[in-house]
Amino acid sequence: MHKTYLRTAAFLGAFSVLLGAFGAHKLKSLVAETVVTTFETGVRYMFYHVFALLAVGLLHQYFPNKLLKAAGTLFILGTILFSGSLFLLTYKEALVLPGFKWAGPITPIGGACFIGGWICLGLGIKK
Repeated sequence: MHKTYLRTAAFLGAFSVLLGAFGAHKLKSLVAETVVTTFETGVRYMFYHVFALLAVGLLHQYFPNKLLKAAGTLFILGTILFSGSLFLLTYKEALVLPGFKWAGPITPIGGACFIGGWICLGLGIKK
């Protein structure tokens, strides 16, 4: 299981650099600065949790337990829900699309997944 977390972290790391470059070079010409800030928050939290997922993958070798598996799953889910919802909101603004009102309330659910992941990580190491 730890290799899955390591592979996922590698993919998300590359993807976050790609999105960061897009945000820095192209997005600023498409949307307002407040929307760019929202996008950058999504990229920043994705990248932070790449390192968390790498830690889970490495620590799982020494502390293989359900709490570490839960931490990895919650970090992935948090990235999808938190960062993904911010990316959707940015996409909506860039293309001036109606709808996507449901994406805003998903962001805090992703944040809760991140918090749960950190708690599981701490408890999983303690075991």
